[in-house]
Amino acid sequence: MSDGALTIVDGTQLRAADLTVVAAEDNADLMTGAKVLELAESRASSALFGLSLPQTLKSSALQSINLNDEDDVVSFRQTHLSSDQASLKLNHYLTAIADQLKDDPLVISILDGNILRLFLDDEDDFAMIAEDLFTDLDAEDKGKISKNEIRNALVHMGVEMGVPPFSEFPLLNDILRKHGAEGEEELGQAQFAQLLQPVLQELAEVLAEKPIVVIQNIKVINGSKLKKLLDGEKELYNIVDKIWEEKHGGKDGLASVELIRGFLERNGTGLGLPPSEANEAVVLLYDAVFADVKDGKIAVEVEKDELGKLVKEILNKFAELLEANPVFHDTNH
Repeated sequence: MSDGALTIVDGTQLRAADLTVVAAEDNADLMTGAKVLELAESRASSALFGLSLPQTLKSSALQSINLNDEDDVVSFRQTHLSSDQASLKLNHYLTAIADQLKDDPLVISILDGNILRLFLDDEDDFAMIAEDLFTDLDAEDKGKISKNEIRNALVHMGVEMGVPPFSEFPLLNDILRKHGAEGEEELGQAQFAQLLQPVLQELAEVLAEKPIVVIQNIKVINGSKLKKLLDGEKELYNIVDKIWEEKHGGKDGLASVELIRGFLERNGTGLGLPPSEANEAVVLLYDAVFADVKDGKIAVEVEKDELGKLVKEILNKFAELLEANPVFHDTNH
């Protein structure tokens, strides 16, 4: 699903992909493991908007087909598999990626030049953007900046304004060089805008021909990881044990609900909750969950099994609300 210029990659796209292997693709009855891995990455990338798979996803997928280290991978690449065997490996590989994305979705931007064209086609919008960039870059307030500041202007614009990072789109260097946006020659504001415009125009054209996918530093908390925790009693018992220890380790005067909230605010990220300090949406989430649990519902003196029931009730409420309204937070802040 998409959210404005952002797209959430949560595995649903991958589950709809073709998970079969046809041996005829190689005109042979058997396929090598190397070919299977190549097909797996190709189909995953194709289903996920051309995204290059992060290494963490690849590692998880390889482990799903029992390739736990580099030696395993090397050996598998040389193995020959029937079409049915290859299809099964492909299925496991792609399903593992989809499962991990369900628990920990990626947020991506697909840069295809559209954002750039929007303000390039509007003279007033472009003039305002160029003026703001010039002002930000003219740190000494001289009314002049060097040509090579065009590079920093593109960095300032960033993905939000349709400009990919230099690290992921080195062709930007060629575009700057082509338009002479290098060196120490100083430019006034009008000259800066005149040089910036063709750079952005060519960038928009290049992206229109070959869009680039950029992974954003945004975490999506959707309750999936928390629901897995609730399905496994052992981990839930461990949480209750830790809260029980806190209760009898100097925090005995706190009501059970206060004790649980404090524990989750400090340790919730490891359980599948968003950081309590992430943003206002998280504060509202906590307030909504604990508003349903009155402080007087469970007294200060409480048995361990009653505490466990209350913890489970609270975590279930978090999971329900997060599934209905996932929380997003910028991992850079």
